[in-house]
Amino acid sequence: MSVEEAVPVAPRRRPAGDPVKALLHRHRALCERAVDPLEIAAGLEAHGLTDRTAARFRHRDVFSLAEELYARTPRGDAPPGPARPARTAAPPALRRLGYALLPGALALGASAAGVAWAGPVAVAAVAAALVWPGRTAGGRFPGLAHLLAALAVGWATYRHGAVLAVALALAVLPGYLAAAGYAALARRRLAGSRALEEFAAGARPLFLGALTLFTAAAAGAAALAGAPLAEAVPLAVLLFLTRLLLSHGARGAHRRPVAAALALALVPAAAAAAAAAAGLLVLAVLALSRASAHAPVGDDRP
Repeated sequence: MSVEEAVPVAPRRRPAGDPVKALLHRHRALCERAVDPLEIAAGLEAHGLTDRTAARFRHRDVFSLAEELYARTPRGDAPPGPARPARTAAPPALRRLGYALLPGALALGASAAGVAWAGPVAVAAVAAALVWPGRTAGGRFPGLAHLLAALAVGWATYRHGAVLAVALALAVLPGYLAAAGYAALARRRLAGSRALEEFAAGARPLFLGALTLFTAAAAGAAALAGAPLAEAVPLAVLLFLTRLLLSHGARGAHRRPVAAALALALVPAAAAAAAAAAGLLVLAVLALSRASAHAPVGDDRP
């Protein structure tokens, strides 16, 4: 027997001043409720930790730091309860798809029937589509932003006719599909990334691609409804960005800029909606390229 085999090797220990232990204590609630290390990584980024900061904790990036925090978080010794039957994702997805189809169907049907209240029906359908299907990161769609969105759509419909509201209602379905596809691809990108900069570099093209597809679909919806493109497309993009920003990120993180943009769209000027959409676009490019905007928390929906 060699000397190495005879003498047990003591396990490596961190120095007395363990920075990871201190970080775990500081973010204990986040680590205990996390379902996987990705959620911890997103939460750490939301608190301002970067890959450069992770080096102070002897890790190359936030993702590896999150893995250690997840591994060192006590989960309790209670045996797991009886397994619940797994819910299939198809019925909820189909139900949300059906909800996304309703606004366009209602608005188009009311317009084709020639009823006098086709415009209000389309406005109500578009406003309701911002609330459902889907939840925002902080719960249901914020009341103030919901009211401002309804006012913006109603004001634009009053100025340009019911065809504008019909065009926006028809754009709800492609907006839902673009948002759902973007959320799924961004989540997959997050799972395969090993650094925050790497994720951000890949997330921006995904977002811009989804926005481009939706803009083209909104233009097609406006042409189908006979609405002016210069008015319908910027407002549709504004509502799409509103939905994305309020569906991703920390609780209430983007409510104020979203409300300000929607309020700007109420200004009776030709370029008001376009300016509001441009402002939200800058915020969306910055905010949606952060890992914290795509944390896998609970029953997240696009």
